[in-house]
Amino acid sequence: MSLDATDRKILAALQNKGRMSNAELSEQVNLSPSACHRRVQRLEADGYIRNYVALLDARKMGVPTTVFVEITLQGQAEEVLDAFERAVARIPDVLECHLMAGTADYILKVVAENTEDFARIHKQYLSRLPGVAQMQSSFALRTVFKTTALPV
Repeated sequence: MSLDATDRKILAALQNKGRMSNAELSEQVNLSPSACHRRVQRLEADGYIRNYVALLDARKMGVPTTVFVEITLQGQAEEVLDAFERAVARIPDVLECHLMAGTADYILKVVAENTEDFARIHKQYLSRLPGVAQMQSSFALRTVFKTTALPV
């Protein structure tokens, strides 16, 4: 399925405010409520809309510190990569894990209460990850820009 301009308007609106009612959405994209509902259902069925979530405030949740951790593995064998990915997926403080091209094999986005909490996360989880040869952590001083919205 290809996306037309109306589909893109629907996706952009839902990325901005996922809890709006179908009536609000249909008005915003200039469609009848029934046509809008059918389009949203099709976008969900076709996988363009994967899920609906609540975005929480990290500061209010007590984890205002963001740390980016670059990890280089001892090797690139598939079993090494698989073991690492399975283990890192079980760490509750890791929000994202990306396989990289470049100097590091993976980059993790980790949240923590503060530097002491990150030391705990490092000791309890990160230092025990399988196949790790090198790890470098960088603390974010301030978030300048952050979005979850994809360009539509």
